[in-house]
Formats: sequence, C-alpha cells, structure tokens
Amino acid sequence: MTLGYLLGGGVGTEPHGVELYKAYPVMRDLYDQVSGWTGLTVGQILEEELPTALEERQSTGTVREAALAMAVHDIFAEQGLRPDAIGGLSLGAMTAAALVGAVSREELFRMLVHSRHVPEPAPDAPRQGIALAFVPAGAPETDHPGHGHPDIHPSGDFGVTSDGSQRILMLSGLAAALEQVAAAAPPGTVVPLPDRLIAVHSPLRQPYRDFMAPHIDAMTFATPRLPLLSCLEQRALASADDVRDLFHRNATDPISLVDVYTGMKGQGVDLAFVMGPSIPEGILDFPFPVVHVDKPEHIEQAVTTAYELGIDLTTPPATR
Repeated sequence: MTLGYLLGGGVGTEPHGVELYKAYPVMRDLYDQVSGWTGLTVGQILEEELPTALEERQSTGTVREAALAMAVHDIFAEQGLRPDAIGGLSLGAMTAAALVGAVSREELFRMLVHSRHVPEPAPDAPRQGIALAFVPAGAPETDHPGHGHPDIHPSGDFGVTSDGSQRILMLSGLAAALEQVAAAAPPGTVVPLPDRLIAVHSPLRQPYRDFMAPHIDAMTFATPRLPLLSCLEQRALASADDVRDLFHRNATDPISLVDVYTGMKGQGVDLAFVMGPSIPEGILDFPFPVVHVDKPEHIEQAVTTAYELGIDLTTPPATR
C-alpha cells in the first residue's frame, strides 16, 4: 500500500493549527526556525491578524500556510509516517518541493517572505479578483460563462464534486468583469470570492513573476528524493530544473488539482493525507481515500487509517 501527501494552495485569513502547535513540540521547534528565517514572530506566523497591505498580507499568509503543512509532515515523521509520493497546488507544490529535498526549507521561507517587497498595485489600478465557476461534470474547461472574456482567465481546475454532479473551476481576472459575468450567469454558476484581491495564476501576476525571478534564479534546487507531482501539467518533476521552472511559472500559470491526484494515482497511491485546511473536506471526489489533517485528533485518525489499509510504517517509502 502506498501513501501520498497532498498540500493545498491559497492563503486563508483565519488562523489554523493552534491546537497542533500546543500539542506537538516538533511543530513549536519548526515555527521557531521559520521565525528566524523570516523575521516574523511566531505569533504572526501562527495566529495574529495578517497585514493590510496587499502583497505583504499575501506574503505573510503564504508563510503561515506553508509552515502549517510542513509541521503536519514533521508530526507524522516523528511517528514513522513518510509519503511515497507528494504533490500540491501552487504554494503547496513549492512546500512539497522542500519536503522532498528539492529546495531547502530555509530558502523556501526566505523566498516567501521576500515576496512582501513586490510593489503594490497603483492606487488607480483596476481591482483584481478570483471566482469559482461550477460547470456540469464532464464538461470541458471552456464551458463556463467567463470563457472568451478578455479580462477573465482560467486559473484552476479542482475536479469533480463528491456527488459527481459538478466540476469546480477557478477564474482570475479583473473584479468588475467577474462580477458582471456572475450577475448575468444562472445563480451559483460563477461565485466571486470576497476579499481575494489578487488574480492568482493568471497573466495579471506577471509583475510578481518578474520581480521574483532574480530571487528564484539565485536559489539552489535539487532532484526530488520522492515523486513530486506537478500542478501545472500531469507529470512528476524529475530534475532540479523542473522544480525551478515550477517556482517561476507558479504565479502566472493555471493550476490543476486533477493533475496532482491523477499523477498520484499513477504512482500507485492508495491513501492520501491532505496537509492543512486549504482543500475543503468532503467537497471533492478523489481517486483514493483521503484524510484531512489540521487538528490533533486528525493525527490519530490518519495513523489509524494507514494501519487499517495495510501501509507498512516500519519500511522506508523508497523500499516499500
């Protein structure tokens, strides 16, 4: 039996992981390290209000989400659990790269905190945003009300809902265009997300990509120690250059959870742990059982499920 770790993307505004932080010394040790690498206090990383400036808020939020996913990995590692394959969406993909030795943890967090220096949009720049689009299961990615609109870009595919009825897509673009399309579409078809003011995974993030490129070029990347599934196309990243390319393209290219979990299935994954809260529980259909982990009680549930499915915790993943 084969175990996969799945890391979500996105930057939430609510703090998560406080109970885990109190319960596990290994998580407290990690947060002390992250604090030293980033200059943020443990409180800022764990639970305090995020900054108000747009890029600084995004930067601190990515540090928060990456630290939590990494902490869950370390808690499992203490208990003898390590993945046979790993993958993630957006930020989750970059965090996963650090967990399989393709980039150091320190360099990942220094990159994330460096992004706070990305210039803020001009005061008169059009507002950006993102929306979720719900289309019939089996419909092509282009079958949504925003298709063809010059100010709306397809930016994510989260796959089919657990009841098999719908496919969830993400659209990024100018907020006015998203709101206009949502108003004209059948109710619930296009849902703009409030307070999401960055058109992630779209050409509108080219200024961010350009600003971050020199920093990423100066980072050291290595061949992943385990299969690292891409969220930008359906394949495993096999070299240091592949991982560097993911870091460069992540800001502007569409992401696909389907590519990640299909790639994991191809690696023989029989059970996946979803690290942190960024992939909502019970909404999506996965090709294998998943256990969502962001609270202490989830740790025991995950380990128990692994035992019940026959995953050998005593054998290193590379030799299972």
